[in-house]
Amino acid sequence: MIVHDVPVRGRPRPRLFRALGPREPPLEIEIAGRPLRRVEILKHDSWAATALYEGHGGKVVCKFNRQEPILAIPMQWLGRRLAFREAWILHRMSGHPGMPRASGPVQVAGAPLAHAVAHDYIEGHPLTPGERVGDEFFPRLRRLVDALHALGVAYVDLAKRANIIVGHDGYPYLIDYQISARLPHWWPGNAWPIRRLIRALQAGDDYHVLKHWSRHRPDQLPPDGLRLLARRPASLRIAVPVGRRLRMVRRRLLVSVGVRTGRGLASSEAAPEEAVRRHVGRLAAHVEQSE
Repeated sequence: MIVHDVPVRGRPRPRLFRALGPREPPLEIEIAGRPLRRVEILKHDSWAATALYEGHGGKVVCKFNRQEPILAIPMQWLGRRLAFREAWILHRMSGHPGMPRASGPVQVAGAPLAHAVAHDYIEGHPLTPGERVGDEFFPRLRRLVDALHALGVAYVDLAKRANIIVGHDGYPYLIDYQISARLPHWWPGNAWPIRRLIRALQAGDDYHVLKHWSRHRPDQLPPDGLRLLARRPASLRIAVPVGRRLRMVRRRLLVSVGVRTGRGLASSEAAPEEAVRRHVGRLAAHVEQSE
């Protein structure tokens, strides 16, 4: 079977729809005194620009969160907040199997970037549809998600299979904690509103782990798996339709300004979805070789 590369037809995004506006991630950064040079821009969307850097000691993925104002409303505070939360999770989960290792504070020309967060690059590939993984893959993934929950964190974005990396060692790694939610350290233990919200989001995480498990290793699904999958959490019953409508509005907006084609597909963008286009091409080559 031959899968052709996806053509790119849309024009580049206006600065409003780019986290760094007209700028791109810096060509060079420093982490712990180690200089690194930009190898590739992986993604540049409305909320973050993510790039791959390389230097002595290996590769690093650095995410630069939103800095461009939205209709004259400053957004630097949001970029700093998103970076702080993701860095906090990476540091608190440091050393746990399946977590990328935090690389350290990011600097450019000696100046710290409070809106940037970096972690070591994970060699591997995103979990792909129909892929059969090893026996330890999903038990490890479930332990990783349980550890996040014990920390008071809800991953939130587990529905997206691309966030689950199959490492070269065959084990799972979770990347991209930008929209993860966590219980504030100052929140009283007996106060329920935020704690209840976090638990509802964590229930969604558990559901998505079992969903992926049932699709990739149904022979291994825990005894309670099918029963729990049949009871979709209330948070997902509310969030999924709302999220679907918001994405539809966003796609139509991008089509209206010419960033995407009439279909509104991410792969029709010239940027930032160039990485998606390349990934499809690599998958096509792999399929052709396997046949």
